[in-house]
Amino acid sequence: MSASDTNTRNPNSNNTCFIISPIGDEDSDTRKRSDQMLKHVFAPAAKERGFQVVRADHISEPGIITSQVIQHVVDDPMVFADLTGRNPNVFYELALRHALKKPLVQVIKKNESIPFDVAVTRTVQVDIHDLDSVEAAKAEIVRQMDSVSDANAEIETPISVSLDLQLLRQSDNPKERSLADILGMMSDLQKNVVAVEQKLSDPETLLPAAYMRHLLDRHSRVSPRLADELFFSLNVLSDQLKNIRKYLPEEAMDSELGSAIEHCQLLTRHAMHQR
Repeated sequence: MSASDTNTRNPNSNNTCFIISPIGDEDSDTRKRSDQMLKHVFAPAAKERGFQVVRADHISEPGIITSQVIQHVVDDPMVFADLTGRNPNVFYELALRHALKKPLVQVIKKNESIPFDVAVTRTVQVDIHDLDSVEAAKAEIVRQMDSVSDANAEIETPISVSLDLQLLRQSDNPKERSLADILGMMSDLQKNVVAVEQKLSDPETLLPAAYMRHLLDRHSRVSPRLADELFFSLNVLSDQLKNIRKYLPEEAMDSELGSAIEHCQLLTRHAMHQR
């Protein structure tokens, strides 16, 4: 969609961009962030392409709110979905939009892991407290709007891909069934890559805090015992070195053997002092 299309949009057509997002109670942190996202990210980005944003709590028409939300999710030409916080209502509405294969842009809080089942869909990350991040997110949202609004664009979602694969697998054409197997393997591979990326981006999934605490507790229990055993062994070694010196003739102490014994005694005393 070009800039000229923005100015020539039919005022009688539906130019609503519906916002799927966690809302939360008034004065809650969730509501505050959602309001900031609406004001500073979603509304400006939508406006660049001639859309006006609407969120569930801003619907003023009389009627059942759930039905109205579903109608917006189904009918509106553009939808933004904020996945932050993994809100169940958000994912319910997101699934409806995915099934319809209609234009959609996914957004999530920066550094928050994207839920596995939707991680293969391009998702814009944003830190609402970072002005550079906000500007970058708005620009990326506009780019994705242009991409999914293209008349020739083939919108793929996890649901649509799964349904398409199922149809191919049930086909009477052997080539289509083979194609389904290949596409299925590619889809699984893509999911595995995403899973690896998410694990590497979050070290705690590789070494959970509970596991690290277990190692530290185990170390703190074992170390004093090992230290005591080592100190006892050093004492024994020190006494043995003294006895060796006592029974060696004077000429032996001037040899390499005597130097080695003195060196061992020095190391033993140093180790015992370090304790």
